[in-house]
Amino acid sequence: MNDEPILPPQPAKDELPAPLPSPRRRRATRRSHIPTDPEGQAELIASLARRAYPSWELFVYSLVCGAIIGLGYLLDSQAALLFGILVAPLMTPWVGFLLALLTGSIRFMFETLMALFISIIFVFLGGLLTGFAALPFMPRTFDNVYLHSRLWIPELIVFAIGAITLVISFARSEERPFLPSVIVAYAFFLPISAAAFGLGSGIPNVWMQGLLVFAAHFALTGILGLVTLFILRLRPSTGGFILSGLTLLVFSGVFVFLAASGSPSRNEAEIPQFTPTNQIQTVPSPSPSLTLPPNPNPTLTKLPATRTPTADQLTPEGITPSPVPLTLEITLPPTETPTITLTIQPTPTYGRVAASEGGGANLRDEPGGNYVMTLLNGTIVETYSEFQIVNGSTWVKVYALLNGQRIEGWLLESVIAYATPAPNFSPSTTPTATVTP
Repeated sequence: MNDEPILPPQPAKDELPAPLPSPRRRRATRRSHIPTDPEGQAELIASLARRAYPSWELFVYSLVCGAIIGLGYLLDSQAALLFGILVAPLMTPWVGFLLALLTGSIRFMFETLMALFISIIFVFLGGLLTGFAALPFMPRTFDNVYLHSRLWIPELIVFAIGAITLVISFARSEERPFLPSVIVAYAFFLPISAAAFGLGSGIPNVWMQGLLVFAAHFALTGILGLVTLFILRLRPSTGGFILSGLTLLVFSGVFVFLAASGSPSRNEAEIPQFTPTNQIQTVPSPSPSLTLPPNPNPTLTKLPATRTPTADQLTPEGITPSPVPLTLEITLPPTETPTITLTIQPTPTYGRVAASEGGGANLRDEPGGNYVMTLLNGTIVETYSEFQIVNGSTWVKVYALLNGQRIEGWLLESVIAYATPAPNFSPSTTPTATVTP
């Protein structure tokens, strides 16, 4: 007998059943496209709302993020600021706020908006406390505070890409979109912390500018987020259509007003209109005073009266004064013609830093010398035509007022835009004026 076991025939490769996909793969496949039927869209929106609902992580990470960003402003360290943004919470409540607008859910919109507001308050407090800590070290120059309290077109482009990517990633996948969330947190938290730091430290022209920049960033990302949800074919309800439409109008108006007016990005110091430095202004000729000699010999001559005086005078009772015109003849000793030499103080020429690259220009202690600091584009500087030519490049000595401190150094003449026609930097002599009385 044959003791070998009888095995069932092996099925052909074509007859093998396909392996069942994992639940995670099934969910990813279901999210790879947006359903168009009402039931599917309702299920998708409910799932997205659950994922976007704020949790305790939002507030804890916001508190830590605000402390690190404030410390970065205090140290004026870009690396510390980037580290603070990396520990920022996921900005999924911001997506939940947009979903609430789309669906017209007032309660869900209030909850997500309040969660965002509390997280922003935590970041604001971190910047405010570190601003107070900077008071004993004032005056100091905080370049990063000024940098992040201004509007920059390259940053707006990056924020737009981040907002669109965050909404698409959140709607089409259940993975956590860390990278686009970091970009949106960068847009929200850095300007609001800069505003708080400026308020606490007393730095001028930072507090209100930071708030305006935050409002512009929030409006821009909100517009693009809502438009992206519409493009993904998420159908709003009737109330959601009205609510999201009004929000789009408000956000568009805020962003256009702030961007067109230029108030968040333009330096508050207006460039005064002055005449060029090398034009010698006309100085009125002084009138020299004449001094009588010690022993003048006046000759008094009585002349007939020609008119009645009009001035009231106090006279003794019963006596009426008669007008006696006098002629004074003075003989002066001969003197030499005085020569007066006037040294005209130089008139400053005001300009604005306008570098074509890098967003600013490097200030140095001497022409081509050691680096002092970076003056951002838009910084007002003044010069008194003191210049040097080194290796074919013209260096100009400038003075700038930053944080109440007068800074001086040398800049390349090519990075300065003048309020008046550019001065011609060439040697000139001190003008003299001769006055003959």
